[in-house]
Amino acid sequence: MTATADASSPRAHWRQDGGAVTLELAGDWRRGGPEVVVSGDPPGKAAERYDAKGLGAFDSMLPAFLLAHLRAHPHAAGTAPSFDGLPPNLRGLLELALAVPEEIVAQSAKHASFTTRLGKLSLRAWKSTRDVVEFVGQCSLSVGRFVSGRARFRKPDLWLSVQECGIEALPIVTLISFLIGMILAFVGNAQLTNFGANLLVADLVAIAMVREMGVVMTAIIMSGRTGAAFAAHIGSMNANEEIDALRTSGFDPFDYLVLPRLLALVIMMPILTIYSNVVGILGGMMVSSFVGIPTVLFWNETLLSLNFTNSSLGVIKSVFFGAAIAISGCMQGMRAGRSSAAVGEATTHAIVAAITWVVVLDSAFAAVFTILNI
Repeated sequence: MTATADASSPRAHWRQDGGAVTLELAGDWRRGGPEVVVSGDPPGKAAERYDAKGLGAFDSMLPAFLLAHLRAHPHAAGTAPSFDGLPPNLRGLLELALAVPEEIVAQSAKHASFTTRLGKLSLRAWKSTRDVVEFVGQCSLSVGRFVSGRARFRKPDLWLSVQECGIEALPIVTLISFLIGMILAFVGNAQLTNFGANLLVADLVAIAMVREMGVVMTAIIMSGRTGAAFAAHIGSMNANEEIDALRTSGFDPFDYLVLPRLLALVIMMPILTIYSNVVGILGGMMVSSFVGIPTVLFWNETLLSLNFTNSSLGVIKSVFFGAAIAISGCMQGMRAGRSSAAVGEATTHAIVAAITWVVVLDSAFAAVFTILNI
């Protein structure tokens, strides 16, 4: 090896200076270059000082080499590693890399005991429950201020939310409800024809739509469409610090942002549910006419099978579903982080939370209606 090659090759030499460990660095440390030549007796601890007088150019290879040694020989608790003698730019990189020890945290989480993982899961569940209760309480106070006439929000925002939740949602609600009614009629006719009771397809479609399918499918559609829009809009405002600006200006974000959306969805969900029920029954009627059931008989049988109680169950549930969807979307948006990635995560969480609450509430209503024999 020539003298020039020796001078430019990366070298690390350990030496003892009066009991203190010194790491001497020399040469050019570049990825893809010569291998590092390590000499001296490596100590069982981190270097106390560095000698970089002979150090040339370097890239990420040198910080990686030093960081690996520091990771392998951590300093005592309460003390910081010494970077005496290193160039300022190299010192800054190492301090930044050691500020958050990701590898150590990941390793400890990986090998955590079952009790530790269960405890952390319980704490997260308790925090989430507490956040939901707190947010619902804030929404209740905002509604109370609205009833008493003390809530401050822009009236055009309410009507804009009504339009977004109502008229603009009609195409997708129409399509899904019509197809659901057709599916119920196809399945019902295939089974009831075996017993010569295909006229009861009208009862099946009508009762299924007004009690369950109409309101549930509308709620799921609104969860993916409107609940996600609420989370994305409010989350973007949070990321741009517009919500902080509202607080600074003296406006309550719950009155200004959450209340109009909550009222709009609670108002429009019953209307959309009734519309979905009618469209679903029409879809079942069209299929029934194809399989030989006269339209007049289908319609008369539908009217006989429905009463005020059956027709009102889905509408009653829709009010609670609308509130749950609005609260889920607004809550995720208000608690989103201040980045574009956080807004996307908040939107996803809003959809999952809204659909989950719709299913949970529908199960609770089914149990109550069964107990009451409705």
